[in-house]
Amino acid sequence: MSDPMRSAILRHTETVGRTSISAIEMIGHWGALLGESVYWLFAGAKMKQPVRISAIFQQMMEIGIFAIPIVALLSATIGMMLAIQGIHTLSIFGAESQVVFGISLSVVREFSALITGILVAGRSGSALAARLSTMQINQEIDALRVMGIHPVRFLVVPSLIAMIVMLPALTFLSDIVALYAAGLWVSFDLGISQAAYWSQTIDALSIGDLWHGIGKAAIFAVLITLIGVVNGASVTGGAEGVGRVTTRAVVQAISAIVITDMIFAFLATR
Repeated sequence: MSDPMRSAILRHTETVGRTSISAIEMIGHWGALLGESVYWLFAGAKMKQPVRISAIFQQMMEIGIFAIPIVALLSATIGMMLAIQGIHTLSIFGAESQVVFGISLSVVREFSALITGILVAGRSGSALAARLSTMQINQEIDALRVMGIHPVRFLVVPSLIAMIVMLPALTFLSDIVALYAAGLWVSFDLGISQAAYWSQTIDALSIGDLWHGIGKAAIFAVLITLIGVVNGASVTGGAEGVGRVTTRAVVQAISAIVITDMIFAFLATR
């Protein structure tokens, strides 16, 4: 083997090794941050440093309430799109009447949690990363430590709790809006009454289907928060660094959501 080829192989191997080690370190950082958050959630009150309820409600407003319009709009669009495409596809086999079952399962088990998670990752996950990175650059986090305030308890736990509560709630809202919008198109295109549509929807779904989507949303909430915090805390440089970690947080969060959703779909169909 020639020296240039050997050098190229060594460089490639080193790059792969460094990337793998960085990924493992990041996953370990996520786990440590999650454990620390749970610790402060339950032990903070005993140490006279309870998690601030007002901060939790403020984050719930930012993450959940203010996101309702865009979630409702896109959920209605997704529901109607599924109805249009489902009717068009099933008409090939003369089975348009079965479209309600496909819409119901697709919305509740997959699309509502996925679309809502991606929206919240782009909206709130990026905001969390940008806020923490700005505080890191301005040395505000160091100032909290000097004052005896633990940054995880003060900054991370309220966002984590709010995300875990509001993302499943938004997912449930997305279920209702998407199914309603799909029902309007099905009624218009196939002439099925709303009563018949909702009766078929209820027959097609089970409590397990509902919890499948909501459970995924809760996992997405943890991933979005941890990724946003880890990226925000690892910022370097000035304004360019803030933009870089914010973009990276959104890309990583959306990637984690899609991969997790794929794993759920695989396990649920075994």
